[in-house]
Amino acid sequence: MKKLVFIIGFVFSAIVGFSQDMKTFNLYKPAENAKEQILTAVKEAKKSGKHVLIQIGGNWCIWCARFNDLITTDKSIDTLVNDNYVVYHLNYSKENFNLELLKKYKFPQRFGFPVFLILNEEGDLIHTQNSEYLESGKGYDKEKVTTFFNNWSTKAIDPSNYKEN
Repeated sequence: MKKLVFIIGFVFSAIVGFSQDMKTFNLYKPAENAKEQILTAVKEAKKSGKHVLIQIGGNWCIWCARFNDLITTDKSIDTLVNDNYVVYHLNYSKENFNLELLKKYKFPQRFGFPVFLILNEEGDLIHTQNSEYLESGKGYDKEKVTTFFNNWSTKAIDPSNYKEN
């Protein structure tokens, strides 16, 4: 009986703790001018030789919070992202769905949330990533996420890295 009470208490405290974390999760800014922010990110990417990573989701999205937690707390992934991408979080919520931008990027919301867009230094969409393929259990697979970021870096798609025989 003591074990059962302990387990119930542990599960309850984990749920309460996580819901409190979701209350403080605030990456997405519904009132922000997303079009302008993306233009700024593209300019920065061009200047720094990076791509733009757009993570589409909302402050309501548990999977968005889990992804952000992984890429900001895992040192190797954090470094990989910062070295290769300018990151922008595009809001999708009842306050602002950003439908004009989603139309421009070919309706990525069809994949669920979060969904990731990679823009080149000119602001052209070069890849849309369904986050489902990066998941593992109740979180994200570090190897899959690392592979995703490596495969869409500027170095990975640089034609000079692929010599013809």
